[in-house]
Amino acid sequence: MKTSDLISEFILKMLDEADGDLELKRNELAQQFGVVPSQINYVISSRFTPEQGFKIESRRGGGGYIKITRVTFADERYRQLMHVVNGIGNELSQFEAFLFLQNLESYGFIDKKTHVLARAAVSDKTLSAVPPAVRDSVRAAITKSMLMA
Repeated sequence: MKTSDLISEFILKMLDEADGDLELKRNELAQQFGVVPSQINYVISSRFTPEQGFKIESRRGGGGYIKITRVTFADERYRQLMHVVNGIGNELSQFEAFLFLQNLESYGFIDKKTHVLARAAVSDKTLSAVPPAVRDSVRAAITKSMLMA
C-alpha cells in the first residue's frame, strides 16, 4: 500500500473517531509517517476535497494546523447542492458563474443577498489581478468554496 493511501486511511479513521471534525498539525503528521509536510498537503488536497464531501481550513506558521470537516448530507438539499458543486468542473467563466448563481437563487439554494455577494466575489473586476489564463480556474474554486461554506 502506498504511503499516500496509509495517510489517507489514517486521517479517515481519525475523522470517524472525531465525529467528522478533525484538527491536525501537518508537521507532526509528516513526522509520524516519515514524510515531508508537502506529502501531507498532497494527500489532503487530492483526497479531501469539497467534491468528496470535505471542508478544509488551514493556517500556516509555527502553530499551523489543518482542520478537516466532513460535510454531512442528511438533508436531500445538501445532496442536491453537492451534485451542483460537482457539476461546476475546474473552470467557470464569469457568464457561467453569474448564470449559475442566478439559478441557485431561483431554486432557493441561496438568497438574494448571498447571490449579490457571491457574484461580486467571482466577477472579472474582482479577479482582475489574477492572470487571465487561470482566472476561470480560480473562479471555479472560489464558487465551490463559497457553496461548501
